[in-house]
Amino acid sequence: MASQRLIQVTAPLVGSIVMVAAPGTQLDAGGTVAIVESMKMEHHIEAETAGVVVTVMVSPGDVVRSGSLICDFRPGAPSEPNDGDGAATSNRLADDRRVELEDRIALLGDAARPAAVAKRSARGLRTARANVADLIDEGSLVEYGRFAYAAQTRRRSAEELIAATPADGLITGTATVDGRPIAVLSYDATVLAGTQGQRNHQKKDRLFDLIARQHLPVVFFTEGGGGRPGDTDHPVVTGLNTEAFAAFAALSGTVPSIGIAAGRCFAGNAALLGCCDIAIGVEGATIGMGGPAMIEGGGLGVVTPEEVGPLSVHMAAGSIDLVADSEHHAVDIAKALLSLSSGEVDAVPVGPADEIRHCLPDDRRRAYDASTVIDALLDQDSFIELRAGFGGALVTGLGRIGGRPVAVLASNPAVNAAAIDAPAADKGAHLFQLAESWGLPIVSLVDTPGFMVGPEAEATGLVRHASRLFVAGAALTVPMVAIITRRGYGLGAQALCGGSFTAPLLTAAWPQAEMGGMGLEGAVRLGFRAELDRIADPTARAEAEAHMIAAAYENGRALNVAAHLEIDDVIDPAATRVVIDATLTRAPRRLGTPSHRFIDPI
Repeated sequence: MASQRLIQVTAPLVGSIVMVAAPGTQLDAGGTVAIVESMKMEHHIEAETAGVVVTVMVSPGDVVRSGSLICDFRPGAPSEPNDGDGAATSNRLADDRRVELEDRIALLGDAARPAAVAKRSARGLRTARANVADLIDEGSLVEYGRFAYAAQTRRRSAEELIAATPADGLITGTATVDGRPIAVLSYDATVLAGTQGQRNHQKKDRLFDLIARQHLPVVFFTEGGGGRPGDTDHPVVTGLNTEAFAAFAALSGTVPSIGIAAGRCFAGNAALLGCCDIAIGVEGATIGMGGPAMIEGGGLGVVTPEEVGPLSVHMAAGSIDLVADSEHHAVDIAKALLSLSSGEVDAVPVGPADEIRHCLPDDRRRAYDASTVIDALLDQDSFIELRAGFGGALVTGLGRIGGRPVAVLASNPAVNAAAIDAPAADKGAHLFQLAESWGLPIVSLVDTPGFMVGPEAEATGLVRHASRLFVAGAALTVPMVAIITRRGYGLGAQALCGGSFTAPLLTAAWPQAEMGGMGLEGAVRLGFRAELDRIADPTARAEAEAHMIAAAYENGRALNVAAHLEIDDVIDPAATRVVIDATLTRAPRRLGTPSHRFIDPI
């Protein structure tokens, strides 16, 4: 033995003795000599070396002061290993808890539920966790509320619920996509049909608050059946005091939000999808504010889930922005949209695009598809069209010019001669609001005869829909560049330019463009009706009318309008990319202080 001297063991703080080793107890180094409880916390006094307890001065329950003598301890050779060693017990407890955690985490994974995964795969769909993993950077997910399970312990055991309802059917967390922070939510259709339970409502509330506080873009996989009536663990009568819907809707206009719906998306799940800035539907999805059970319960007949709201219906109505071939395709689209929403500008040089000179037909009266101009103007394969099939007189979407993200709206003469009807006005207003919210500059390509006219058009409420385009344009603080490519007539042309030809930072025209307060033929026939009526001979009247129309066209030619300073410039179409890039490069990201305005879901 190196030393036989006694060591006095004293209390390190004020407290009560919980345990003290008996005289003669042999301990290894680190073994527990005594335990003192203070303020509900146990403090272990450990042997510094191996040895034996000699004399004990206290008993369990005694109150000691800091420095009070507890026992004498003689260092020396250890005895056989002590099963009561406190450190070993503590380590075993930590190990047990770690193993318990690992077991619970394993139950959250797809491997723990092979039957549910197989059923999902048989429908050609992926699991919620597979979708999240495909979206985010590997290892970047910080999950919130992952150990929740359905609030149904009055009906089923906790063990069963833990295994069958992981995360209460909703994955929520923060992550990164290409290094950019985002928030992600994904309903799990394999858990109680992706319904909205009491606990996953709480999880949404928590994440929506974090999104608002951290200003995170959000991607939401919304598939599911709506409200869940089977939860029992909390007293709920109607559930109409749920805050999740108001909280998510309040994010509109403050952070980019992208919704993805595959499979069946009904009721509350559909409402959340509709609140998203951009909604993506996966082929085969069916979406509705009520599912088959609600329809039948309302006495409205019996329908299959697929009959409720197929994507063809929603694309025609404008309630879905994009259709994806698969969930993987939807995730790729979401990633591209997130990249465009970032407002970052890649250093890509912009040069002339000579092919733009030839994208319009020589015949000024011939229709063409707007995609010919858009494809020639934007960076290759960068354009993502929104709401195709709805409001076809306008084409809207997001893309890049010289790497710079831009929002684009373009007149489409292939539909209604590009006359703006109610759906097209709604579509354009939504694009304005989306660009404002996401901080994207706007490129407006104008070739329109104006707003649609006539009794049928007015029966659609066109007055209010047209005014929505003006109001949304007037609220813009992001820069706009307008190019009059061929026709810029009337209020419709003004509306596509944010309300006036002076609203954009630059309003330029191509050389063949023509402009006027209304269609020039109509303007002549209305404005000069008295003069024309005084000409009795029909042939002479027709010649006079043709002469007046020709004079009106000459007056409305781009160069003449520019000479009168009603537009800023007339440019070679091949220089359009250069002019747009130069204008936006010199502009601030915003021209004023934006007010918080939500994005109108229509």
